[in-house]
Amino acid sequence: MNKHKIINDPVYDGFLSVDDPVILQVIDHPFFQRQRRIKQLGLTYLVYPGAMHTRFSHMLGALNLMGRALEVLKQKEVEITDAECRGAKLAILLHDIGHGPFSHTSERVLVDVEHEILTEMFMERMNREMDGALTTAIAIFKNEYPKHFLHQLVSSQLDMDRLDYLGRDSFFTGVSEGIVGTDRIISMLNVHDDELVVDEKGIYSIEKFIISRRLMYWQVYMHKTVIAADQVLLAILRRARELDPTTFRFDPAAPDFLDRFAEVDDDDIMVAVKHWQHSDDEILRTLCRNLVSRRLPAIKLSNTPFEKPEASYFTGTGALHNRSYDFNDHEIKVLYKDGRCVPISDASDQLDRHFLEKQVTKYYLFRPKE
Repeated sequence: MNKHKIINDPVYDGFLSVDDPVILQVIDHPFFQRQRRIKQLGLTYLVYPGAMHTRFSHMLGALNLMGRALEVLKQKEVEITDAECRGAKLAILLHDIGHGPFSHTSERVLVDVEHEILTEMFMERMNREMDGALTTAIAIFKNEYPKHFLHQLVSSQLDMDRLDYLGRDSFFTGVSEGIVGTDRIISMLNVHDDELVVDEKGIYSIEKFIISRRLMYWQVYMHKTVIAADQVLLAILRRARELDPTTFRFDPAAPDFLDRFAEVDDDDIMVAVKHWQHSDDEILRTLCRNLVSRRLPAIKLSNTPFEKPEASYFTGTGALHNRSYDFNDHEIKVLYKDGRCVPISDASDQLDRHFLEKQVTKYYLFRPKE
């Protein structure tokens, strides 16, 4: 008997419906269920208390948007088979499965491998367990499938990942700048010469989408207090490893690597941090107590680099880079009724090339509060 699951999602003010047996099998897999225990925004909840949502909810939200997008494209007579629909849905569902604890905060820290590579490793492993059911999804994810626009729905400058996380992160943080016209954008999607494009009536929604992403980076993803909290957690892990090199260390070449890595989530890190509050090492003990009690370092931002202070676990510098649009990636293109397909940088009267390609860099200095 086929299962049919209805999942409540406050972001879309209703229910997400899943009835594909293969997708349900993936959702029930321990590798995927682990995402319930990994926060989408890492330590951002120390600034925005509502930001407790997980990778699990984001991945389901992106799946929902993928289903909507595929239906819109099929209604516009874009040829997409049932097998390709399933493949695209599985690809977006699993696109973040390689994230470690606290998402981007621990990127290349617990294991020196980018999360995209870890995602491929998880997908390949699950594909073997499921007798090849993820083969098409993997090809779409890796951009090796003949229909390129399917990959763009998963990973591009206008993909279902970005559309979901902007709306979801805005909802749970309360930062309204991230609210975009998701329904409008999806209804305007189209395909031209195997490229994902936007019908000309959607150009203003795309302008809002690009600007919203830029604003969300400064207000949420690169909020200076979030950066300060991240630096404390990274210092804790660095000090813990100096005291014991085996601490949260994983070898990608080990035969049990994926199973061991998949056992670690936010809870494991925080349990360790709480335990280390009683460490005999003063540095580790102080760092952990500071994080648990939210005694975070002061942090200053500047448009010019700070002079590097003496190396310390409690003081340091760094740089933040924010560019909401990448000309090295596939440009978002607008499809006109007369058949012309024009990059958004030429089609928009609001977002000229100078604005789009401008990368803003801010430098930061963190140190203990006086």
